[in-house]
Amino acid sequence: MPATFRIWRGDDGNCAYEDYRVDVDDGMVVLDVVHKIQAEQAPDLACRWNCKAGKCGSCSAEINGKPKLMCMTRVGDLDLSQPVTIEPMQAFPHIRDLVTDVSWNYRVKEKIKPFKPRQPDAPDGTWRMAQSDVERPQEFRKCIECFLCQDVCHVLRDHHKHDEFIGPRFLVYTAALEMHPLDTEDRVADLKNRDGVGYCNITKCCTKVCPEHITITDNAIIPLKERVVDEFYDPLTRLFRIFKPRKK
Repeated sequence: MPATFRIWRGDDGNCAYEDYRVDVDDGMVVLDVVHKIQAEQAPDLACRWNCKAGKCGSCSAEINGKPKLMCMTRVGDLDLSQPVTIEPMQAFPHIRDLVTDVSWNYRVKEKIKPFKPRQPDAPDGTWRMAQSDVERPQEFRKCIECFLCQDVCHVLRDHHKHDEFIGPRFLVYTAALEMHPLDTEDRVADLKNRDGVGYCNITKCCTKVCPEHITITDNAIIPLKERVVDEFYDPLTRLFRIFKPRKK
């Protein structure tokens, strides 16, 4: 069936929507449509993609105003009676057409203190851990770094606090480190002062757009906020830590 796709085109600030009329099937995904437009109508259309299996995070875009992976958005789930808009992510600098510069995310990741294991606690040089502690951070390992959560976050998207806030993706990354049963590094002060965890007002928009269904807000961000509160704002906890520091 025929459908109209309205795609953001251009670079260097000289951008506008262009409409493309395409014959589509229910089994197609939006990335299939973009490839068909490239093949038949606009060979210079720029988009980023790799696996087409929802595991590389490369084809992030905004479809009808919602951050999504193009390879995981089925055409049959869209209202084709109206033009389907495809735009680049709004939280990052635009390069061309559907491609944005996401390099800021990698610079942020380099600033986070890496994993620092404690000494082995068994005679054979291994560690002993409770299974529940092992399982707790496993959810965060599913992240494919599509940066859709970064794109939808109002602190980055609307308020442009890139210098003060690391965003949901890297709060998840920090949570995976902080909750690891072997980690001894202390990142709580960084969360409060440099990483801006206080900017998050737990709207859960990041959780809603995550293609891996990671419970970002409840399982990662809120526990990190609680650690900051315990460390810096709870008078009783601060008193106890004078005698028993949380981490050495």
